[in-house]
Amino acid sequence: MPDTTTEFPIYQVDAFASKVFAGNPAAVCPLDAWLPDDVMQAIALENNLSETAFLVKRGDGAVYDLRWFTPAHEVDLCGHATLGSAYVVANHLDGGAAEVRFHTRSGLLTVTREGEVYTLDFPVLPPQRIDDDPAVAEALGAAPRELWDQMDMMAVFGSEAEVAALTPDMTKVAALDTRGVIATAPGDRCDFVSRFFAPRAGIPEDPVTGSAHCISTPYWAGRLGKNKLSARQISARGGALEVELRGERVLISGRVAPYLEGRIRV
Repeated sequence: MPDTTTEFPIYQVDAFASKVFAGNPAAVCPLDAWLPDDVMQAIALENNLSETAFLVKRGDGAVYDLRWFTPAHEVDLCGHATLGSAYVVANHLDGGAAEVRFHTRSGLLTVTREGEVYTLDFPVLPPQRIDDDPAVAEALGAAPRELWDQMDMMAVFGSEAEVAALTPDMTKVAALDTRGVIATAPGDRCDFVSRFFAPRAGIPEDPVTGSAHCISTPYWAGRLGKNKLSARQISARGGALEVELRGERVLISGRVAPYLEGRIRV
C-alpha cells in the first residue's frame, strides 16, 4: 500500500518572554498546503497548548496565510501565536525578514522586528461599559468595580493584589456569555496588569494573551491619559508586553524564546 503519511516541522516557542519557561507557549506548524480542519484540530488537541498556529506561504516574500487552533476549536484572533509565527518566519523560513504579513480571519496582520523585539499590529477592539452582573462576581470569586464587554468580557478591579488573588470557578466562567474573561487592574510596577480565563476555548487560564490587549489597551489609554503603556499578565508563568494605541490599531510588542524544534507525522 502507498505511504500516505504527511510530515512537516513543528516549532514551540515561548511568546512575550525573554527566556524559556515564561510567557505563553505556542506551537507553530509551517505547511505546504492546508491539512483537513479535523486534522489540524486534532494536532492542536495533541499539542495541548493554548494555541497551535498553522501557516502556508502566499506568493513571494514573508507573506503567509495563518490560522490558530486551541485544543477545542479554531479562533478568530490570537496574539502570542502570531508573535511566535513571526519569530519562526524570520528565523527559519524567510531568514532575516524585518516584516511579516499574515492573512487571517481577522484581516491582514503585520508583525515587524527590531532586534529581538517583535511588534504586532492588531485591530482595536474598544469595550463597552455594561451593567454589573452578579454571575461574573460569582464566577471570579470577587466583585469587580466595573464590567465591560467586547469579544471578551473585561472585569476591572481596584488593585493588582485583587487580580492576583482571584480563584475563579471555571465551570461558572464557562457558563458566562462570552469567549473569555479579562481581569485587569492598575499595576504596581507597570501601567496595568491582567489575567485571562477562557475555559470555553479549552484554556482555563491563558499565560499571556495578546488579543485581550486589543480590548484592555484602549480602556487603559483613556483612563491613564497616555497611548504608550507597559503591561504584565500575572499568570503563574507571567509575561511582559509594551502596548501602544495608534488610531484604530493597537501595537503589541514582546520578545520570543525558542524552546523546541521537531517533526510531526500524520
